[in-house]
Amino acid sequence: MGEDRFRSRLQQLLADADIRIDGERPWDLQVHDAGFPARVLSGGSLALGESYMDGAWEAASLDGFLHRLLGAGVDRRVHGFADLRLAVLARLFNLQRGHRAYDVGERHYDLGNDLYAAMLGRRLVYSCGYWREADDLDAAQEAKLDLCCRKLGLRPGMSLLDIGCGWGEMLKFAAQRYGVSGVGITISREQAAFARELCAGLPVEVRVQDYRELDQRFDRIVSIGMFEHVGVKNYEAYFDVARRCLAGDGLFLLHSIGGNVSRRHTDPWIAKYIFPNSMLPSAAQVAEAVEGRFVIEDWHNFGADYDRTLQAWRDNIEAAWPTLTARYDERFRRMWRYYLAASMASFRARLIQLWQVVLSPEGVAGGYVAPR
Repeated sequence: MGEDRFRSRLQQLLADADIRIDGERPWDLQVHDAGFPARVLSGGSLALGESYMDGAWEAASLDGFLHRLLGAGVDRRVHGFADLRLAVLARLFNLQRGHRAYDVGERHYDLGNDLYAAMLGRRLVYSCGYWREADDLDAAQEAKLDLCCRKLGLRPGMSLLDIGCGWGEMLKFAAQRYGVSGVGITISREQAAFARELCAGLPVEVRVQDYRELDQRFDRIVSIGMFEHVGVKNYEAYFDVARRCLAGDGLFLLHSIGGNVSRRHTDPWIAKYIFPNSMLPSAAQVAEAVEGRFVIEDWHNFGADYDRTLQAWRDNIEAAWPTLTARYDERFRRMWRYYLAASMASFRARLIQLWQVVLSPEGVAGGYVAPR
């Protein structure tokens, strides 16, 4: 009787998103565990993700199911203890400082270069591609790298700082195509080792270093997909470092996922399984932290391109899975599927965005015109 009551309540909530339990459409929910409705109603988003990892439910179109769920706001009507715990921790502690600053490197980016090489394509670029004139993932990522270089106005002989350089692709591209020298920092030892090998023979230095330790002048600064790990308590310090390291006539390009609403922590499932101590900035939080430090020259949103990028990553990882089973088990596979599908759904519902913000220390004389 209790299980029937929970199932009925869950169906009522899902009806607002046009989702049926055990329906026949791709986005309908197939329940394999009778205890699942009670579990998800009491545990919220953390329980939804964990129960998928456990095989308690399925959807033929996982991203389609989650897109409808998020689009109808069903997720905002069910909360668990984990949401409250994260909110309290984010208020009380600086979750992105000290040893915690390295957690995401060790737990996510150090998972294994084999996983990322299988997923990301020819270039190991773990951020949104630019699909304006691209037909495939590799072309979209190259277009994004070139867009960054053009927005920064890179020229031979310039020095470039890459805050959160990943596997080194941006530095390699900028050095080879635009003739610059560069320094990249990352908190992942796996990434640093790969980036050093990738950039061998180029005027590029890669360091395992916290951004707060930087104190060196550069003509240009770029940061791609790193700001999501900084945390609102550290935004002012982050921009202080960038201002300290940027030449007076320089430009700083910040490439980051952003949220429509100001928050201080991330989703509990994402925090536990994917990106510990992360949070997405809002436009208001970025603008407040930038005030008095930089002039905002350009703010470009191409968040819809991230859905297409994630779909390409999903196709790649599914095709490569037989070569990865020796290291990653089925529960990990379901975790990764859920992560990619939830990300697709969030961008597709336009709940989160992808911003490229160009900043200058004092304002570009005569105005800045951003290439597209």
